[in-house]
Amino acid sequence: MKAFFLSCLTLIPAPLLACDLALVLAVDVSGSVGRAEYNTQMQGLATGLRDGIVVDALIDQSAKVTLIQWSGSTRQRQTVPWVQIGSYADVLSLADRIENDPRVWRNFSTAVGEALSASLAALEDASDCTRKAIDVSGGGVSNQGVSPQSLHPALRAQGVIVNGLAIETDQTDLTAYFFGNLIMRKGAFVVTANGFEDYPVQIRRKLQRETTKQLLSLD
Repeated sequence: MKAFFLSCLTLIPAPLLACDLALVLAVDVSGSVGRAEYNTQMQGLATGLRDGIVVDALIDQSAKVTLIQWSGSTRQRQTVPWVQIGSYADVLSLADRIENDPRVWRNFSTAVGEALSASLAALEDASDCTRKAIDVSGGGVSNQGVSPQSLHPALRAQGVIVNGLAIETDQTDLTAYFFGNLIMRKGAFVVTANGFEDYPVQIRRKLQRETTKQLLSLD
């Protein structure tokens, strides 16, 4: 009887993991990003995801993570589909995939609003997650497509928080632009990288903060 009971247990499907965090990693691949700089972003993201604090946080939250490459209008692509994190191996596999993700565009404008629109669309496939966050890394102000602010009502309606990593390469003060135009909802923040060489350190800090702090969903 005991053997029969145990054999029946093996036929019961494992419960689905409850997703507490859906995280979109939106990476700038516009014309201002050179080949070496693109590689720095992808390697930095991969290294950040392998950080022990980040790994533990993603596993604890049964997080779902995806990556979007974005450039000018109509040039946004979800190049790494949603991955649900249930183990250390899941995180390592995701990091490896991001590190080796081929670039899809090279010489186009910077459409930050379109990146938000594509990220919001991607989040439709993670509607079961309790909290939703978009992590936008960028090296320039939006100069094409819809304005980032125009997406804020739709993002707010879906309970999405938007954080930014501003890669400062000139006198534009991209950090201030992200504060004023990109991020939204209570608890949102901007991290500044002083050039692409500083990106790996800052994206690691950003991922730690994004995955371990309580992301509030109410203004």
